[in-house]
Amino acid sequence: MTRNLLLTITALLLWVSQAVAGETELDQALYLLASETHTDMAKGIAELALADPDKALVILNALDAGELKKDGRGTIFLVTKDGTLQAKTLEPVQASGTARTISLNNTSRRALAATLSKLRLTAKKVEVRREAAKQLAEYPDGESAELIRTFIGAEKDGEARRWMGLALAKVDMKSQDPKLRMQAAKSIQNSDDISLEADLKALVEPDAKGQFAEKDPAVRAELDRALQSVKRRIFVINIISNTIYGLSLGSVLLLAALGLAITFGLMKVINMAHGEMLMLGAYSTYFVRERMLAAGPEVAEYYLVLAIPFAFATTFAMGVLLERLVIRHLYGRPLETLLSTWGLSLILIQTVRVIFGAQNVTVANPDFLSGGLELMPALVVPYSRIAVLAFTALVVGFVWFVLRGTSVGLKVRAVTQNREIAAGLGIATHRVDMWTFGLGSGLAGLGGVALSQLGNVGPELGQQHIIDSFVVVVVGGVGNILGTIFAGFGLGLANKILEPSVGAVMGKILLLVLLIFFIQWRPQGLFALKGRAAEN
Repeated sequence: MTRNLLLTITALLLWVSQAVAGETELDQALYLLASETHTDMAKGIAELALADPDKALVILNALDAGELKKDGRGTIFLVTKDGTLQAKTLEPVQASGTARTISLNNTSRRALAATLSKLRLTAKKVEVRREAAKQLAEYPDGESAELIRTFIGAEKDGEARRWMGLALAKVDMKSQDPKLRMQAAKSIQNSDDISLEADLKALVEPDAKGQFAEKDPAVRAELDRALQSVKRRIFVINIISNTIYGLSLGSVLLLAALGLAITFGLMKVINMAHGEMLMLGAYSTYFVRERMLAAGPEVAEYYLVLAIPFAFATTFAMGVLLERLVIRHLYGRPLETLLSTWGLSLILIQTVRVIFGAQNVTVANPDFLSGGLELMPALVVPYSRIAVLAFTALVVGFVWFVLRGTSVGLKVRAVTQNREIAAGLGIATHRVDMWTFGLGSGLAGLGGVALSQLGNVGPELGQQHIIDSFVVVVVGGVGNILGTIFAGFGLGLANKILEPSVGAVMGKILLLVLLIFFIQWRPQGLFALKGRAAEN
């Protein structure tokens, strides 16, 4: 009994002594860290990592970010977004007196970088180790390579090991040891990195004198395989990226042309002011955001909820107004309609310049549309473009429902097929014209909402898309919604496929030439209307 009691007391005393020793080491390290001498600071950084690695990672991250301070009593604390924390306990604390930021010089900064790399590579959280390995892979050097060699064998996470292997490969491919260069080539083949294309070319391709930088034929062959692997990854990334951005551009063209397809197909009106409906929709979004921003940033975060119906209502009303005041007097006179709507577009542009100014304005994306989705390394798709694709799908579904599932849509289709017979059956064709023109303008306004999320908004916004909108309508088949969808996405993809190979300007010229031949071959477009409308 006495022996067991003695053993328990001895173990308790040993635990207390270790805890006190740990506290003493931590206090000593923090004391050195706050020293005015940078040599002592470097020593304190190393001792802090040994005393308490978990706390050291938090404290040294704050030091690296300039968030570590010392108050008048000598207490070290961290200034974070969650408040002020005492360095020793990481608990909230009230600073006393004037606080100064603990600064670094070259000596202490090198010690900090080395210690942080080690702490991050051995952190308990796998996310921290992955991020550390990724950063070392982006900026590798000899010192980090040696550090990685120490820990890569013990790393259990596959992604962290892959990044660590890539960091070693970037250093070892320039090594004097052919075995290390061979291993580097194999690591590059197994990685997802595409940044080493130029470096690999310099090693495996002959120079002007026919000499190779890599003298070993076996290593050069392995490096060449690595180069081909990188090229394949770049090719795949370009294909996926161009497809996504082509669909995004096609969505913009589709939203711009959707309303035009309805009005042009129904009333045969060449509306050159249709692009300005896009512009008004974009400025409506800007106006709503500015008003909600004045109410508070937390309210402005949800400005799109109000901007979408507001933009639709504004451009719908403008479309109805233009149809009642001008366009209804010019039916059957396409040249006069073209000239008058062109004049209306100039009036709208100048009006916007007077109200909002001639300079472009920026409509900032909400926080939930900031950033992007990483589909694969070196390929990030912005959330704003994904949202535009989804929004376009909803708008197309809405239009399809209105035209195919409502009595209004039935009347629109009847007037489109044969205006005289529809009027003889009692359909008020002039009222259908008015509401349809308003709907087409409202759809363009929704397109303006989408455009505001992809770039700047300016008075000339509509002029940049009106020609492409008419091209989409003509190629798809005048008045045919399905054809407009195919033509919009098709032209968007064609633009993005041609641009990388022949350039933006030449790509546009080549595309227009192809469209001329297409219209000569199939003037009715991809999907021609059936019935008497096709004869008109």
